[in-house]
Amino acid sequence: MGIQNLLWQVTKKAFTGGIIGVTISDRCCSVVPVRGDSMSPTFNPQRNSYLDDYVLVEKFCLQDYKFARGDVVVFSSPTHFRDRYIKRIVGLPGEWISSSRDVIRVPEGHCWVEGDNKASSLDSRTFGPIPLGLIRGRVTSVVWPPQRNCMLALFMVCAFYIIKWVSIQLHVPQDSLWKL
Repeated sequence: MGIQNLLWQVTKKAFTGGIIGVTISDRCCSVVPVRGDSMSPTFNPQRNSYLDDYVLVEKFCLQDYKFARGDVVVFSSPTHFRDRYIKRIVGLPGEWISSSRDVIRVPEGHCWVEGDNKASSLDSRTFGPIPLGLIRGRVTSVVWPPQRNCMLALFMVCAFYIIKWVSIQLHVPQDSLWKL
């Protein structure tokens, strides 16, 4: 009876943790990989590197669409909804933007985004103004690789204390925890 009870307790806590994790990822923040070199040198500064940058994306800005010029945002592609892009906002609703072809006024409810590496970036110069409703969050910091940000140390400390707390809740002996 003891093993069934332990499995049931672990299953309940894992399910609860999963629900909390999905809620945090959907409503608060998530970690997103930066692919390609369209935002180089801000992200992925070493081209042809095997390590992509991973960034923390906060989603509280979506409640009132509070963005500023210079914010780096993650948005869904206007043409392929499943594709996600990371670009910098260079124009807000009502502003005039000088593109390579002409001068464009950003319509209300839209923004103009461009990559830092304009030579290899699919951005508003390709798509046109991006509806604010397609923005999925604002990038706040690089969390990986560790040499790019000290936030990883904070995450590791938090992970240690979470593991310790879970082991106490499940009554796992502390010396057997590290033998796994």
